[in-house]
Formats: sequence, C-alpha cells, structure tokens
Amino acid sequence: MSENASEIKTEIKTIGKRAFDAKYELIKLSTEQKNKVLCDVADELVASSEEIIAANNIDTENGRNNNMHEGLLDRLMLNEARIKDMAEGLKQVAELPDPIGEKLSEWTLENGLNIKKVSVPLGVIGIIYESRPNVTADAFALTFKAGNVVILKGGSDAINSNKAITEVIRRVIDRSGFNPDFVQLLPFTDRSAVNELLTMREYIDVIIPRGGAGLIRMVCENSKIPVIETGSGNCHIYIDEYADIDKAIPIIINAKTQRIGVCNAAESLVVHENIKDKFLPRLSEAMKENKVELRADESSIILLPGAEKATEADFGTEYLDYILSVKTVKSVDEAIAHINRYNTGHSESIITENKENADKFLKGVDAACVYVNVSTRFTDGFQFGFGAEIGISTQKLHARGPMGLRELTSYKYEIIGDGQIRP
Repeated sequence: MSENASEIKTEIKTIGKRAFDAKYELIKLSTEQKNKVLCDVADELVASSEEIIAANNIDTENGRNNNMHEGLLDRLMLNEARIKDMAEGLKQVAELPDPIGEKLSEWTLENGLNIKKVSVPLGVIGIIYESRPNVTADAFALTFKAGNVVILKGGSDAINSNKAITEVIRRVIDRSGFNPDFVQLLPFTDRSAVNELLTMREYIDVIIPRGGAGLIRMVCENSKIPVIETGSGNCHIYIDEYADIDKAIPIIINAKTQRIGVCNAAESLVVHENIKDKFLPRLSEAMKENKVELRADESSIILLPGAEKATEADFGTEYLDYILSVKTVKSVDEAIAHINRYNTGHSESIITENKENADKFLKGVDAACVYVNVSTRFTDGFQFGFGAEIGISTQKLHARGPMGLRELTSYKYEIIGDGQIRP
C-alpha cells in the first residue's frame, strides 16, 4: 500500500467509523459468547504458530539489519513458547469474571427513585504500542472481554508480526458469526498515521500509549482524545541496612537480567551505607557473571572494581540494557527521597528484614507498585492474575498499575422511577 497523507487520512477515518459502528454490536454479546471467541482465538494462535513465526522472522531480520538493540530484539522476537504464552493469556482472560453489567452500587431516594451504578465499556479504544507483538493479542483479549472495540497501531518494526496475529483474530471472530471489526490494525508504518489517529475524537473514546518515554510524551502532547498514560520504568531496588544479602542478590539478578528490555526491569540500585562493605563486593561479582555494567557514585565505586562513575543522568535513566546505577544513602528516608526524585512512578522494591523500614518504604514511595523483598519483574498483568494487561499505568486518574479488565470499563447510572417529576 502506497502511504501518502491523503490515503492515510481516508483509511484511518474509515477504520474509525467501522470501530464506532462495531461497538454497538459488541455490547450485545453475552459473556459466554465472548469467552468462546477468546478460547477459539487462543487455539487458532497456537495452530497458526508457523504462519506467525514466519512473519515475525521478517521483522526480526529487518531489526538486525537496522542494528536494533539487543533488548528491543528480545521484545520483538516470537517463538512457539511465547505464542503459547499469548494463548494462555487469552484463556486466562476468558476465565475471569466479566466486568460488564456489574452493579457497583444501588440506593433508593426518599422520592422513590431507584439508582444503580453499573459498569459499562469505555467504547472504542485506540492502543499505540512499539516493539512487542504479543501486545496485539493481549490488547484484543482485554478490550474484547471488557466489551470494547480496539484499534491497534503497532510499531513499524513489528508490522508483519502484528498483521499476522490480527489476521488470526479477525478470522476467528468472522468465523464465529460476529463483526471482525471488533479489532482493527492500522496497516501503515508512516508516523503520520499516529498523528491522524489522535485526531479521531468523533470515533475513539480513549487512547492508551504503550512504549518508551518518547512515544508516551508525544501521544500525551498531541492527542485530542483522552489518554490513559502508561509510563516508562526507571525502577529501583533499595538494599536496606537490615537486608538479607543472600536474598537480595538473586532478586537483583532477576530484576535486572531476566529480560532487560521491559519496563519493570530494575535500572537503579540504592544501598544503605551500613551494609555496603558486605554487600557491594557480592554485587560486583554477581553482576560480572551476568555481564551487567555498573555505574556508581563516589561512595560505592571503590567497592565495585571496573564500575564507571555515575553521572546525574544515570540515576534518571531507563537503560533497557545490561547497565545498573548504584547510589549509597544514609537512611531509609534518604532512599525514599532519592527514589521519589528519580523514579517514573512504576515499580520500586525494598530488601529488608526490618518491618518498620518496610512499612515506611511502602507508605513513602510514590509508585504504582511498591514491593518488599520481591523482584520488580512481578509488575505484570499476567503475574497479578489479570490474564494479560494493556500496560502499566503510572498516572493516578482512572487507572494505576497493571491495567486489566476493570480498568477498561467506565460506568453509568440507571434510574428507575414511577412517574416522579422534579419539584
């Protein structure tokens, strides 16, 4: 398809209108109908693994040819195991309670009016995301179960993978006798497509960006549609003076190295000065074994052979790489202040055996997810039991943290009377 401004504008407007019309069809589906579609899509994804992986191979090869960073290549790559995980996510969503039509509250006024507050879909959701093609399936599963139509705009680096996954989903929906426009993928790689999507207020109810800080900032600054902001992750782990070092080291290794290109990976370490002499040499050895580069402040660098001196920018950087900054502090209060200054409101963890310090950390750190003696890698809809997630919201209005089904609903009031008029 030749991508010019006129074609993009016309096609996106057509996609928006189709989505707008489809949302009134989707709201009619029963829970059982939605669950069956989700399970059928899950089975079809696994059955179509060869087709999806072939498309993904084109994307990963293009990424290598374009010198894509290792962390981003990891985000992009699909294999049979990851496709099975995608399918399992859909089946988990099918097993979750349907949030639509739930009575949130009910009361009767003195004049006899009965008022119910009932959950309803948001409507049409536009989701803009980057390298991860698994988001295509996750986004469909959650929006669909919550009664929402979705318009997807993936990154150009995953265009073939996203097309293959979307085609499987639409094929199953159509085969089930429903409107395949419950899910649509923008077929354009041109960045102007995002700008055009952000103007479609008459068709789209909310935009959710999922990706790096640059993408999220661009969407928030340019959208004419309400935005639910999902943030980047400059995640910290604080090693308290009462930390169990044998517990701390495996947690740090997991948080930093299990997958480096994800928003819940640890990027910065904060260490109490009273434990640094025992802890930092152990850390240095573990990080060398895992090929992690350390960037440390003056107080800690002498205990970390081979570390580079940290700059101010290091403490506020989401590396998405085998790099970890190290900062020493004199108290849990100083650790909390440092984290609140540099964090992105995503995920923060304290390693300690002291309940008072743990409680202080839980109450004092301003983030969507705050952990005690746990890897930050658990900030994930699948791990939280949501089946999947749209993203990790770091804002405070409407939704915060992993966004599952309930975060993709709004509500309305149903008022039943018997002829009452307002005096």
